[in-house]
Amino acid sequence: MNDRVTITVTDGIADVRLARADKMNAIDPAMFEGIAAAIDRLKGMTEVRCVVLSGEGKAFCAGLDMASMANGGSGLALGDRTEEGANLVQQVAWGWRTLPMPVIAAVHGVAFGGGFQIMSGADIRIAHPQARFAIREAYWGLVPDMAGIALWRTLARDDVLRELTYTAREFDGAEALRHGFVTRLSDDPLGEAMMLAREIAGRNPHAIRGSKALYNLAADADAVAVLHAETEEQLKVIRTPNQIEQVRANMEKRAAVFED
Repeated sequence: MNDRVTITVTDGIADVRLARADKMNAIDPAMFEGIAAAIDRLKGMTEVRCVVLSGEGKAFCAGLDMASMANGGSGLALGDRTEEGANLVQQVAWGWRTLPMPVIAAVHGVAFGGGFQIMSGADIRIAHPQARFAIREAYWGLVPDMAGIALWRTLARDDVLRELTYTAREFDGAEALRHGFVTRLSDDPLGEAMMLAREIAGRNPHAIRGSKALYNLAADADAVAVLHAETEEQLKVIRTPNQIEQVRANMEKRAAVFED
């Protein structure tokens, strides 16, 4: 990992920040590498029960740093792919979806282009009402290629996606909420994301991870496959120490103490 992304873990919550505030967290080659490395690191952190993703400074992410990409960004290895099928530029958005633990994006300022796609990889997205969004690629004569198409199909209607992609127009938090791109609006998205993360971290981590795996499967699998998967995930957690601890903690009206 490099200085483009920071990770701070407290009480099972990973506070992940895009840390290029002077450029509104615009994505240059180093940012691509830094985000991918952060995702790779988080995959192995069994102590992390929830991730909160945000941007330092005035924005979540302004999208591609076009000047920087023109001066060397074309050298990114687009042919190399992860086991899930994503290349490097796709991994910075798609990778959040493949993490075993939930990811909450806290969005303020702008989330344009690549930044909008990165935000879309989160399980839950909390945005400031005055945040601005755009599927920006057509503005630069490009197509969305950072996993946005794969992510948006479970969020918004096809015709809405086409209109926003073809026009590249900006829209606000209220419209983003209406279309399904954000989960809810908040005047303090980071504070609310942290509060929600603490609530999630207080649940059996293996049940939460199993639930995320089921929802990831549901996007593509048929009903029979989902029915079987529900049973398989339940058998992994039922009567385990963490599941028993959850029941006892609920009955004793105390915070649960889980094993990683």
